[in-house]
Amino acid sequence: MPKKSIRKAVEFVNPYVPGKTIDEVQEAYGLDEVIKLGSNENPYGPFDNAKEAMIQEIDQLFMYPDREYEDLKVILAEMNGLQHENVALAHGAGGMLETLARTFIEEGDEVILPTQSYGLYREISNLMGAKVIESSLNAEYKIDMKDMMSKFSDKTKLIWMCNPNNPTGTMLDQAMFDVFLEKLPEKAWIIMDEAYIEFSDPAKRIESIDYIKKNKRIIVIRTMSKAFGLAGARIGYAFANKEMIHIIDTVAEPFNANRIGLAGAIATLTKDQKTYEKRLQDIISERENLVQQLTKMGMNCIPTQTNFVFFETGRNASAIGEEMLKRGVIVRPCTGWGYEEAIRVTIGTEYENQRFLEEFGKVIKEIQ
Repeated sequence: MPKKSIRKAVEFVNPYVPGKTIDEVQEAYGLDEVIKLGSNENPYGPFDNAKEAMIQEIDQLFMYPDREYEDLKVILAEMNGLQHENVALAHGAGGMLETLARTFIEEGDEVILPTQSYGLYREISNLMGAKVIESSLNAEYKIDMKDMMSKFSDKTKLIWMCNPNNPTGTMLDQAMFDVFLEKLPEKAWIIMDEAYIEFSDPAKRIESIDYIKKNKRIIVIRTMSKAFGLAGARIGYAFANKEMIHIIDTVAEPFNANRIGLAGAIATLTKDQKTYEKRLQDIISERENLVQQLTKMGMNCIPTQTNFVFFETGRNASAIGEEMLKRGVIVRPCTGWGYEEAIRVTIGTEYENQRFLEEFGKVIKEIQ
């Protein structure tokens, strides 16, 4: 049987469970219209110039892409005051996370991660045979850096952090992070996952790129999936010092970004900037309205800096999620993170958000 042959660590890995698809829900409940607000996707992308660039690239699919991805790396570097040698690419942020796990973790190494955060950190660490040390969020639903520091040891190799955090939408504190960085164990590196950073208030952000310029032991991961509307194109990237980027590129699989995704990313960043900025503001405005309306309904909305809202309902979240599916609205119950009464809802279009509010208002009257 296969279990006799596979690595021991594989037995401790759970498969990643994505949110339900529109087709799944339509088929299960016999619905004509389904609104998907469960996977933190951008309802407005891809933008027009990106679409055109990706269509034009189809004729080139018989050829591998440029292995160095220099065109996109130069754009990303210039946007962030870095050089292209400070940038590595991957097939989505998830692909970069896996490459980093393979780069750093040896069996028995300790990794520290927030319990209530992106689940892939735990699974890829387990896959590499790491000793996973977890830290619960604090009472404000934020990553507890003090608690994490108490778990530091000379065996600590990686610290996984999501900023803003998924599923809670909360941000790290700059002053506390400076202390955290100062106390970092000698061999440890921080992996800062900033998948949602574009939705955040610039005044509340940690200046993560500045730490790279100062040659600190931090790797920043970003993606084209969320704010830029290219989740299906699978383009993620990392910023780090030049030596670390060279190592990451050495470990990464060859041609780990596809031609269509690369073309879409380049067009989005160079030709669709005005559209991007408008849609970003649309999402932020809709987020503020959604929080306001949910609060009026008696929900406890945690202050968010993302394209989703995490809120406590005072009711069984799984039951709410199931009833919402029957009504054609996909949301994310947060029971998998240990929040039995919390829901995470992605910010959609004005129409989608209104549909959500209407159906949610009916459901909470039925489920007390």
